[in-house]
Amino acid sequence: MTRTKMRTEPDLMKKGWKKHTGILFVLPWLLGMTFFQLWPIVHSIIISLFDYSIFREKEFIGFGNFAELLFDDDAFWQSIKVTLKFVFYTVPSRIIFALLIATILNRSTKGIGIYRVIYYAPSLIGNSVAIAIIWKAIFDKNGIVNLLLSNIIHNKPLWLGNPKLALPTISLLLIWQFGSSMVIFLAGLKQIPKEQYEVASLDGAGVLTKFFKITIPHLSPLIFFNVLMQMITIFQYFTGPFVIYNGQAGPADSCLLLGIHIYRSAFNMFRLGYGSALSIMLGLMVGLVTIFIFRVEKKTVFYG
Repeated sequence: MTRTKMRTEPDLMKKGWKKHTGILFVLPWLLGMTFFQLWPIVHSIIISLFDYSIFREKEFIGFGNFAELLFDDDAFWQSIKVTLKFVFYTVPSRIIFALLIATILNRSTKGIGIYRVIYYAPSLIGNSVAIAIIWKAIFDKNGIVNLLLSNIIHNKPLWLGNPKLALPTISLLLIWQFGSSMVIFLAGLKQIPKEQYEVASLDGAGVLTKFFKITIPHLSPLIFFNVLMQMITIFQYFTGPFVIYNGQAGPADSCLLLGIHIYRSAFNMFRLGYGSALSIMLGLMVGLVTIFIFRVEKKTVFYG
């Protein structure tokens, strides 16, 4: 009996260690998730109920910040309007370009890998401050875009200074960064059976017919995923307009994204409680849009 115990106790210790090994591997992620994501969210919800500034004692005001932004803050409604327009300009354009380029690159030709890397590269550097500064120089009144258009039009457009052109110009900064969606579409295109295209060709189907009747239905789950992820990302966009307009919101607040309004409220006016309330409203907006997309998904996505 003693020998049996001596043999089984180490085995039991090994089994116990194996049970906890997974927790140890996940522990760094759990700690990061708790301290850098969950706790900031909880803390933002708490301080949104206070009149909180770094220069004075915080005062509990309940839902006062939310009442102010809904009924007394015109800039909040302007930022909602601008953000929705920005999403409308950017997300469909990115998805369309990503799908078209993926379709073109879905070929087994010589050097196709190089072209795929070239089209994906902007997604690696596009959100940097340096690219935003370059974008500002490109679309300046005397920038390269107006230089190229000087032989066609005489009046130089104020791409970043005209309230009607500023937001679409900022949108272009994101539209060209479609690499991540392109890679996902490219992987999906390779899973479509070639026999379906061959049968469609025998039936006399053209390129557009095969694209809309075969390609789009097969890729509808990926289109849904890309639209959802792009929506969430674009709603939170901040870097480009902030850098280009030096922390301001563009001409006539035409580029006042909700992220910029949050920054201005929290760090320019030092109203941390109000900025937290705005952040919560942004989260609620993203949540509502996500729910709407999932409702539409049931009618538009084909998993068969």
